[in-house]
Amino acid sequence: MSTGTSTGNTGATGTTGATDAAGTTRTAQATGLSPQARQRAIDALRSGEELELLVIGGGVVGTGTALDAVTRGLSTGLIEQRDFASGTSSRSSKLIHGGLRYLEMLDFTLVKEALQERGLLLTRLAPHLVRPVPFLYPLNHRVWERAYVGSGIALYDAMAMAASGGAGLPHHRHLTRRQALRLMPSLKSNALTGAVQYYDAQVDDARHTMELARTAAHYGAHVANRVAAIGFLRQGERVTGVRAIDKLTDEEFVINARQIVNATGVWTDDTQAMVGERGQFHVRASKGIHLVVPRDRIHSSTGLILRTEKSVLFVIPWGRHWIIGTTDTDWALDKAHPAATRADIDYILDHVNRVLQTPLTHEDVEGVYAGLRPLLAGESESTSKLSREHVVAHSAPGLVVVAGGKYTTYRVMAKDAVDEAVQAISRRVPPSTTDAVPLVGAVGYAAIWNQRHTLASEAGLHVARVEHLLRRYGVLTQEVLDLVRERPELGQPLEGAEDHLRAEVVYAASHEGALHLTDILTRRTRISIEAWDRGVSAAPVAAALVAPVLGWDEDRTAEEIAIYLGRVEAERVSQTMPDDASADEARRSGPDGTL
Repeated sequence: MSTGTSTGNTGATGTTGATDAAGTTRTAQATGLSPQARQRAIDALRSGEELELLVIGGGVVGTGTALDAVTRGLSTGLIEQRDFASGTSSRSSKLIHGGLRYLEMLDFTLVKEALQERGLLLTRLAPHLVRPVPFLYPLNHRVWERAYVGSGIALYDAMAMAASGGAGLPHHRHLTRRQALRLMPSLKSNALTGAVQYYDAQVDDARHTMELARTAAHYGAHVANRVAAIGFLRQGERVTGVRAIDKLTDEEFVINARQIVNATGVWTDDTQAMVGERGQFHVRASKGIHLVVPRDRIHSSTGLILRTEKSVLFVIPWGRHWIIGTTDTDWALDKAHPAATRADIDYILDHVNRVLQTPLTHEDVEGVYAGLRPLLAGESESTSKLSREHVVAHSAPGLVVVAGGKYTTYRVMAKDAVDEAVQAISRRVPPSTTDAVPLVGAVGYAAIWNQRHTLASEAGLHVARVEHLLRRYGVLTQEVLDLVRERPELGQPLEGAEDHLRAEVVYAASHEGALHLTDILTRRTRISIEAWDRGVSAAPVAAALVAPVLGWDEDRTAEEIAIYLGRVEAERVSQTMPDDASADEARRSGPDGTL
């Protein structure tokens, strides 16, 4: 447990084994990010006691940094101005991968690092959230391309084996055209001469980021979403804390900290500007969009990767859907709500339809989401070439900035940020332990998965329902089932989004830090992109379920529903616009998703 921190964030039912910073095994209550736990965290942050490390930013790097710091024994806090993973960390391609294209660029260091992290996530850190996914790589030339691609993927597999023992993923295999079409009958027969199939991994990025925050709270970090940093405190040149505001109450307060880590992704430059530090590098936002289409629109048992003139295009299996993306274009407009244009959607449809027997149309698209990649753009040759690599720097005494990178290597970025920060802390701080700290829900996952039929029988649910829960909550599925035992009606499907149980909506508010209806429908679940109507019919039902948990009266409940519906409508309109400027204007005309 961290020095000088409270255990007030604990309080959910169930137990989970974990390894603390000293390397000993303990059994502790599984933690929840309840509204009460959030308030206790804010009370601790505003108490006047100096934290050893404060993280600004609740994306994957920020939450990973908080977990790294607190498991080294540092008194730690984290604030996020919106919701956990509300930016880039909920809008990725949802892949945990080494980056096959970086291997082609001869960036062996980045690929090796990413493959090692992929192995850790699959086997130790988050096996309930991260799982293998197959991809088909079509070949168009009969001889040289098979040798070229095959040798590259063989090297990819060999590096994975060396970095992480292979992490249980099958090795690649070469396929004839007939074999490839058997796996993916939807492909045009003239779209390939053969193929290579290989494996990577995928994750629900928003859930993974939320569980990082929850795990950090479990170890004693003071974690609070909807708390914004609005200024920095300084004593001379040194940064000594932040001025913050609770976005739910509009109350301002001060947080004192010995070291602060700026982990705000595409907002890095804005955060640095508040302290008056220009820095030697900048973060450029690159927009990538993804389409979500029903699984029956593409007949295939495998994912697909295609080369385009600009990058690569993935067709990724996602439950009862496919995720298709992505694009890569500069974005200099609203960072909070990047908007997909009709041109973006047409680009993806055009490229994927080149290889599909039955073309996809706009009517097939059930969901669309746009995210921003934080790419490094330096002022000199040495920094501008960094691109998807990350940098960590003490931009001012007391302030560390971490920027760039890719989702898969978040843990390395977090470790490097804390390593930099502790250089200025006047006591010996242990090295990082997060390569051996599973997320909440991970410990015992294989055992509870084997018990899924018993769990289903005891809960009165179909085993497919329990498997769905296990893949989202791991061993914490027991907590969700406890809600069903207490209130059997919560074991019913959620109207308008029948893939989910009513209990999952309640659990999102009571245990997972969701404070608004939008948090639940867009990040704790993916109803906003997976439901045929983007969650419009599920919104009133979900709002009524969480109202007692979050203390909403009838007026507040109605307002939350109206905000969500307005957000959906603004996004729909923006996706009919021809360019970024008009799409951004249409999206900004709708609500933010919060009060």
